Amino acid sequence: MHDLKAFRKNVWYLVGATRGGPMRIRIIYELMDRPLNANQLTKKLGVDYKTVRHHLEVLKKNNWITMGEEKYGSLFFPAFTEEQKQVFEEVFLKIGKKF
Repeated sequence: MHDLKAFRKNVWYLVGATRGGPMRIRIIYELMDRPLNANQLTKKLGVDYKTVRHHLEVLKKNNWITMGEEKYGSLFFPAFTEEQKQVFEEVFLKIGKKF
């Protein structure tokens, strides 16, 4: 997703306009800190494993994250370019007060 305007709209939708937005923000920030697998995210965030898996699938489908091999225990990595990371931060700062 190289078009920053489309990416900005995608961020507004996935983070600002959906019920799962706050959890997706938490997941992205954890992954920006360091790559983690779903089980590690579950423990760090204190939520159900199925919840984490659901949000990881949404983020993966929208090309926000990538993962190692398709197997249990694979690590997830943020897939943002530097420009996309800046857009994500800008949008989060605008809507962050809601969370």
